[in-house]
Order: sequence, then structure tokens, then C-alpha cells
Amino acid sequence: MLVGEVIGSVWATRKEDGLTGLKLLIVQPGLTETDRPGQPAFVAVDRIGAGVGDHVMVTTGSSAASILEGKRLPIDALIIGIIDSVDTGSG
Repeated sequence: MLVGEVIGSVWATRKEDGLTGLKLLIVQPGLTETDRPGQPAFVAVDRIGAGVGDHVMVTTGSSAASILEGKRLPIDALIIGIIDSVDTGSG
């Protein structure tokens, strides 16, 4: 699982049929600027209503591709939660 910040949206008028109706967001890994050196942003599917500026939890790989029962979609990343707060216990 990854954490990151939603930094934008992707609009695609033509895409794989299985992706119709799914919102695509750009996620920058890490929660703060200091957590992000050299980590490229990526596109993730959102079904929970995240938006630009939200900190999110993302799952990747086969878990992301299996969001619909009995059907695998061409998805590499799926937003699975919107983060309210983080406590690392270090201060």
C-alpha cells in the first residue's frame, strides 16, 4: 500500500470499456514535499470520491485490477482510502 497526495485529474474520452465511468486521478507518492524526492506521480482509479489536495491510500497490482467481482480490469493503482490524519508517534 502507498500513501500520496492527489495532484490532478486525467480526462480520457476514449478508453478501455471496463474503465468507462471510473474517475482517474494523478497521485504524487508521499505525504509531504520531503517524502517525494525522485518519486514519479502515477494515475490511480478513484471510486471513493477523492479530489485534488486529498491525501490518499493506494493499493497496486492484482488487488487494484480486481475491483469488480469476476472481472479483472487494466488497472495498476486504486485509491482505497482518504487519509484524515497520520500519527507517527515521533513528536
